[in-house]
Amino acid sequence: MKDLTGKVAIVTGGSRGIGRHIALQLAQRGADVAINYRSRQSDADETLKEIEAEGVRALAIKADLSKMPEARGMIKKVHEKWGRIDILVNNAGITKDKSMKKLTDDDWNDVLDTNLGSVYATCSEVLNIMLEQKYGRIINITSFVGQAGNFGQANYAASKGGIIAFTKTMALEVAKHNITVNAIAPGFTETEMLAQVPENIREQIISRVPMGRFGQPEEIARAVVFLAAEGDYITGQQINVNGGVYM
Repeated sequence: MKDLTGKVAIVTGGSRGIGRHIALQLAQRGADVAINYRSRQSDADETLKEIEAEGVRALAIKADLSKMPEARGMIKKVHEKWGRIDILVNNAGITKDKSMKKLTDDDWNDVLDTNLGSVYATCSEVLNIMLEQKYGRIINITSFVGQAGNFGQANYAASKGGIIAFTKTMALEVAKHNITVNAIAPGFTETEMLAQVPENIREQIISRVPMGRFGQPEEIARAVVFLAAEGDYITGQQINVNGGVYM
């Protein structure tokens, strides 16, 4: 796989879970990596140390990506610090699961603003930078839920389905400028969020997955790094890394 030495990458929500593994694998390929975090600075500090241990530059920026000025500001800070941005991975996301009968306006807005609004804000801010460079790799983390739906996740499904549509549209607009835009759609992945699910429910979930297990964060990260390093002729695509739960 190609080396990413000299490239600058941003991973939103990069202090833990899937985002942390993405950040570390990009660093292992030689990229300088900036991450954002919203509240848990200790996680960000730990991830920074792991990134720096790979011999590359690391940066952590506190930002609430549900607020567009903060999302845009994060992009600006990285560019001011390092002078370029080559890879943007939009990984930050939240869930507020409730059936439609119980879903509130705040539940809807919080999830849409964080999951989808942040993708718009970061992509629109990074666009002129990548246009000037005549190079860019944007990878948006969506979910199989945005393709198939899932009980109690109308807000989450709408946000993730929106990311897929947004990815395809932006890819069409920027392809001629050597900027690729793709999406990775994970299935059920072994993260802190999933660890909180009761064991009997976890067993029910696994029964839906043809491969009979949860995905691992590093498996999602490998797909991201492939697109960043090798996906020169891949754009507007959504790649499923889901164990067969949606085909």
